[in-house]
Amino acid sequence: MGSNISAAAPTLELERELIASGAKYVAGVDEVGRGALAGPVSVGVAIVSSDTGPIPTGLRDSKQISRQAREKLIAPVSAWVVEYAIGHVAASEIDQIGIVPALRLAWVRAHQQLVIKPEHVILDGKHNWLIEPKSDLFTAENPPISDIQVPVTMRVKADATCAAVSAASVLAKVARDELMREAALIYPDFGWEGNVGYGSTEHMSAISRLGATDLHRKSWNLPASPSNSGQGNP
Repeated sequence: MGSNISAAAPTLELERELIASGAKYVAGVDEVGRGALAGPVSVGVAIVSSDTGPIPTGLRDSKQISRQAREKLIAPVSAWVVEYAIGHVAASEIDQIGIVPALRLAWVRAHQQLVIKPEHVILDGKHNWLIEPKSDLFTAENPPISDIQVPVTMRVKADATCAAVSAASVLAKVARDELMREAALIYPDFGWEGNVGYGSTEHMSAISRLGATDLHRKSWNLPASPSNSGQGNP
């Protein structure tokens, strides 16, 4: 993965359409860490308005640019958006509730941090995981995770085409990667300073040798290990 500024730049076209339709504050929402074997899943929320200025130079989907480029964007992007927040859900919580409810919980945690609440959301992808599925199965022990009421516009590749979603992508990616690099200081054998919890060859081999740590998603199909009972713990 390298810096690829030749990729088409995102625009504010959709955001401006929604603002013109009456939404004062429009949020781009994106997740990072969904496919990782270890660490949290994280959701970024970045809000723009009619007063939002020119898009920061070099802003792209976080997957399209290098670590160095992402980190250089944090200051200008943070200053550019009206407000932003990042919600994290730990591996142990993912094990308890599953990955899609965990995404929803990360969104709720990000939303709770915002002083200015979005009046419309642009969400990357096809599946609206922000809303609760319609079900009669919820009980006091299994209550709905989110009761946030906000219109959502789905857009495939929104992280590459909608600047607010690109901003959310970059902000969340840098924050989550930093958490994993800090975790690598505690668990130095898994290569998290480079793979940030994803299933690299080094990471998979270490799980096989040492077992899963407390930061691994133990409900996932991890490589066979001495017992997968936490032997990777210090």
